[in-house]
This record gives sequence, structure tokens and C-alpha cells, in this order.
Amino acid sequence: MRSALDVYSSEELRFLSDEELSDSLVEIERTVGAIEAERARRVAEAAGRAIHARDGHLSTTSWLVRLLRIPASVAARYVRWANVFPQMPRTRGALHDGEISTSAASMLVRAAESHPESFGRDEEVLVEAARTLTARDLCRALVYWRQLADAEAARRAEAEQQERRRLHVSPTLGGMVRVDGDLDSESGQVVLTALRAVMDAGARSGGLDERTPPQRRADALVEICRRYLDSSDRPIVSGERPHVLVTIDLEALEGRAGRRCELDEVGVITPEAARRIACDAAVSRVITTGLSEPLDVGRRTPVISPALRRALIIRDGGCVFVNCGRPPAWCDAHHVRHWADGGETSLANTGLLCRPHHRLIHDGFRMESTDDRFRFYRPDGSLIDDRAPP
Repeated sequence: MRSALDVYSSEELRFLSDEELSDSLVEIERTVGAIEAERARRVAEAAGRAIHARDGHLSTTSWLVRLLRIPASVAARYVRWANVFPQMPRTRGALHDGEISTSAASMLVRAAESHPESFGRDEEVLVEAARTLTARDLCRALVYWRQLADAEAARRAEAEQQERRRLHVSPTLGGMVRVDGDLDSESGQVVLTALRAVMDAGARSGGLDERTPPQRRADALVEICRRYLDSSDRPIVSGERPHVLVTIDLEALEGRAGRRCELDEVGVITPEAARRIACDAAVSRVITTGLSEPLDVGRRTPVISPALRRALIIRDGGCVFVNCGRPPAWCDAHHVRHWADGGETSLANTGLLCRPHHRLIHDGFRMESTDDRFRFYRPDGSLIDDRAPP
């Protein structure tokens, strides 16, 4: 086997034609399948001899971990295949002959483990499906097969899937928020549909989007949550509607060195991030003395009134950054001169910016308001021409 691999390794790939390169990849994949089948046969023989006991191991799995220097999860898969392959002659033969892929064989192994009697009856049909279907279509076919093989078990599996749903959302020490979880099929489809709706709307808005797909999904999730928090039918919690809470002292808000600038649960953020959030927010005044001892709590005052936001939507129609135009629902009202610096909350001193461009303006880019338009400048001070993409 190694000598055959040496022949492949000695080839100059740049001299191969497209057909030769494709054929060699197919042959390598077929060989990998044959090796998987042979490894399962030999692991089964080793388990039958109980070789692991000779060296004091308690199982074939732990023996393989030591012998092959592999993780326990990989060794367990080798043993699973070895245990079930003797009852899967057609699958083993098709894998050995390169007629099905290792991923297809893995799906068939799981099917045989879940319903051994039905699989023994239907193996020929399932192997034929594995020969012709893509991995995605084979997975769907096996789901339907399981429902036919044992409808009650399929219902139990669906209920168990729903019970296993979970979602973890937790701030990390690095300032990020970790999101991890599993959803049942129905709930997962709801989330996927909502994310795709926001992502598709963004794609149709035009303009250059250099975000990666994971970044677009993350932004879509945040956008969905923002729209919910902005809606009028949110439930009342502790006497007010849910909102993002930022605590910042006056010095940090004015761009000076302050002592406190943080989000309610995530923790410390930069003063500039707080100023960006405060562009279109509601502010509650809390006067303190000493180490933040409250002396007076003022009433909450809206920075951008609903009437002003409606006027901005009518005037701007969306993000005013050069060549952007994302819809108003995706935009914040930005103060050209921040209200913490004495800027007025007026139509002349505000403009709609989508959240990515709002972030840019608070991260080095500059925005100016003239009589009839806005001008934007790069961090180096150069003007961004209307004809150039942002």
C-alpha cells in the first residue's frame, strides 16, 4: 500500500491533465474505502481474539487508542464498524470495491445499528441507493426508511430530539459572547428561515458585501433581535420594555478618560462604542458622588423622537453613506456632532446610517453635514467620492 502511495507522491501534479487529476482523486477515494473495509475486518478479528487482554487493556477500543495513537472517539468508530460489518455483507463488499463512499457506508452502519432486522431485509436496496445518491439525498432516504421500518421509533426519536434542544449564550473573558446550541428540526427550520430572510434581503440591497457567510449569519441574528426589541409588542419586564443597557460616566461619554463604560451583562466596552450606541438611544440620568453613590435619578428622555425618525426616513430613505442605501429598518439615527459634545438633536444634525457604516463613522471615518447633503471622509482625511464604492 505504501509503495503504491509512493508512486502517487512522486508525480508532478502540474503536468497532469484535468482528467488525469480527476481520475486519480476518484481512485484514491475508492482505495480509502477499501482500506476502511479491510481495517474493520482486521479489528473484528483482533476483538474476536481478545488481543487487548494480553496487554492488560479492558477493551478493544482502549487497545486501539494505545496501538494506533488515535482519539478514543475514532477507536470507538473502528470497533463499531467491526462489530456490525459481519451482518452487512453487501455494504462491506460495495465499500471494498469502491462502489460507495466511506461517508455513505457510515450512514448505512448507523441504519444497521438502529434497525438490524429491517436493515438485513432491505440492505440490497439501501446499498443501491448509496451507489447512486448524493450524501444529502441518501441521508433523506434513510430518514424515510427509518420511518417505514419503525414508525413508533421514529416518533420517539423526534420527541427525544425535541427534548435535547438547548441554547447557551454566555459572555467570555475576551469580551465576545459565545452562542452554542442544538435545535430540533422544526425549531431549527424556523431559525434558518428567519436568518435566510434577513440575509437574502441584504443581498438584494446591492453594494459590495465583503463579509464571510458566518459573519452574515451573525449579523442577521443580531438584526432579528434588534427588530424584536424595537417592536411595540414586547412584554413588560420589571415595569419597562426590554432594552440594551449601557452604563457610562460623563467623562467617558464626552470622549475623556472615564472610570466606567460597560454593557449590562457583557461587561466593559470602549467609550467610542458607547457613543455610537448612544447616537440613537434613550438616556436615563443618574447623578452620583464618590464611588458611584447615586444622588439623583432623572427621567428617561428620548434622544431621537419618533417624529424626528419619521422625518429622517422620509428625507434619507435609508443609509446615507456613499453608495449604500440599506433600508431604514436597518439604520440608526447618527448625530453628525454627538449630543454629548453639544450637538443638537435636529434634522440638520442627524442622518440615517446602517449599522456597519455607523460603526465605521465611530471607528475613524468622518461625516459632515452640508446644506443639502452629507460628505464622508476616510481616516486619512480624503473625501470619499460619490462615484466610488464605500
